[in-house]
Amino acid sequence: MILGYAGKFLEVNLSTEKIKEVTLRDEVLKDYVGGRGLATKILWDRLGKKWEKIEPLGPVNILLFLTGPLTGYFPGGRICVSGKSPQSSGVVGSTVGGEFGIELRCAGYDGIIVTGEAKKPVYLFVKDSDIEIRDAKHVWGKDAKQTVRILTKECRKILKKRFPIYGEWKEPAILYIGPAGENIVRTAVVAAKWAHAAGYGGYGAVMGSKKLKAIAVKGTGPLPPVANLKRVERLIKVVNDNAYEAELWRRWGTGAAGYEVGAKTSSEPVRNWQDEWHDEKSFGVDQFENRVWIKQFWSDFGCPTCCLKVAMVKDGKFKGAITDNPDYEMQAYLGPNLGIFTPEENVFIAALIDDLGLCGIQTGNVMGFAAELFQRGILTKKDLDGIELKWGDAEAFAALARKIAFRKGIGDLLAEGTYRSALKIGKMKNLDVLQYAVQSKGISIGAHGIRSGKDYPGIISYACSVQGGDHTSTAGLPLDGGGSELMEIFNDSGVYCNFNSFGIPRNVRFDFYNATTGLKLTRKEWVSTKALKVLQLQRAMLLFGGPDQKWNPKIHDSNPPRFYDPLPSGPYKGKTADEGRVEKYKKRYYKAVGWDKNGIPRSEILRKLGLEDVDRALEKIR
Repeated sequence: MILGYAGKFLEVNLSTEKIKEVTLRDEVLKDYVGGRGLATKILWDRLGKKWEKIEPLGPVNILLFLTGPLTGYFPGGRICVSGKSPQSSGVVGSTVGGEFGIELRCAGYDGIIVTGEAKKPVYLFVKDSDIEIRDAKHVWGKDAKQTVRILTKECRKILKKRFPIYGEWKEPAILYIGPAGENIVRTAVVAAKWAHAAGYGGYGAVMGSKKLKAIAVKGTGPLPPVANLKRVERLIKVVNDNAYEAELWRRWGTGAAGYEVGAKTSSEPVRNWQDEWHDEKSFGVDQFENRVWIKQFWSDFGCPTCCLKVAMVKDGKFKGAITDNPDYEMQAYLGPNLGIFTPEENVFIAALIDDLGLCGIQTGNVMGFAAELFQRGILTKKDLDGIELKWGDAEAFAALARKIAFRKGIGDLLAEGTYRSALKIGKMKNLDVLQYAVQSKGISIGAHGIRSGKDYPGIISYACSVQGGDHTSTAGLPLDGGGSELMEIFNDSGVYCNFNSFGIPRNVRFDFYNATTGLKLTRKEWVSTKALKVLQLQRAMLLFGGPDQKWNPKIHDSNPPRFYDPLPSGPYKGKTADEGRVEKYKKRYYKAVGWDKNGIPRSEILRKLGLEDVDRALEKIR
């Protein structure tokens, strides 16, 4: 067994209620590491031959919760959630922060593989090797805070009764869904704590389709042994010291960007990306800090950055609304994107989105899309069930969010996400409304535009990403650079918080892997072999798609039409994503990652990587 791993996975079949432990060959762990990489391999091996026929929201889909060898050691713990995505019909490695991955490894497992579909709502309770599928009817229908409160109290009571020798138990780590996941909304999240979420991919809907309300884990063992503990300790100090020096990052987190990204780099969604610039100082981080923050520093286990905050509306009609920071993505998509520019209204909407179990990015995007259609007279007040969806009206957007979460009226249509909603509205209105849909391959674009050229994504970042609009996994050159999707695959496969890697020397993360596992892996080897394997598998399954959606690289390896419109205001007024440059860079990227002129992985690269079965499968679409 490779050091740094627990060496076994928990497999739970919800249809038969059978639970078993499974192991994977060392060669698989060496090649795919964990998290996103390993999820891609498992999904290909088990479902690849029939991928196009797999309904993401059906019982055949597999839902994966996977750690990596660096989880619990590299500062900032996370867990990777994956499966066939109901948004892209491909594979997305969606990670969420918190103690879940660490508790799971301390319980003796590297991950949980969920198959089948329960007959009634259930939750999974894991305490080391004691595993139980429990009735969840009493928490089905509960919102985020209610779910966490009820299950925390219940699980602690169970633990105290069964294991009285330990006395009072600390709360278990819990992953769960809200009403949106229960109602199989494609923009639903798998949530942790109050306001953490794995949002990209729509895996909350997959969890809901399996009637799995939550997984609660408590581990009492140690983390898996590592190859060189002293070296790991020294590397932890390197990462921690680097984080301690980032004073502004620790003080404000990404919440500092709600004003900065709009005002300085002109790359923030404003009114469904009709603009990307604003100079609304009411949305500055100082306003959040002074008006709504009630706790400035808190963090997940082992995280030195402490970028999390707690924000609450202290007075007015939204008094009592409480949530995280909000972070930049929630600020942007549930703020300027909806024409909202006050901290209180932003916190109110963000708290509601969290409680409903919706993704702030994906749902903020689809609500902005709907608001622009209302602005243009394409959707009427009647279409919207009486909601007058005006920019800046927080109560109107809150009403729409509730409809989406419960699939009521217009919400049933918008619950399909921006891309599928656009197709349905287009047919309903006999108009092309995809031009107003800011998404890539079914996944809404993260809150970082490309038109000004001043933010970190490049002009092919979303167009060529195997995770579509995911701003945490953008395509770019050079392949070993900071903006490369291949490097993000390592973060998501090692499974740790990427924020804590900002500013560290280039090779620290690979030194960490080597010290943990005892295996030698260089940045160059990673980029030229192992990461390429994951990328090709993700690309193949994305292109196979199905059953309701397939992607044609000639059409869909492009940016949203909106990004080809010139910016209408601000210091970068007139700038746009030039289509000629996009095509030029796209060809360069295709060549670098081993894809042919049509964006399909070449036989030569697949055979070189030992992916002959993928090569044979791709013959039908070449």
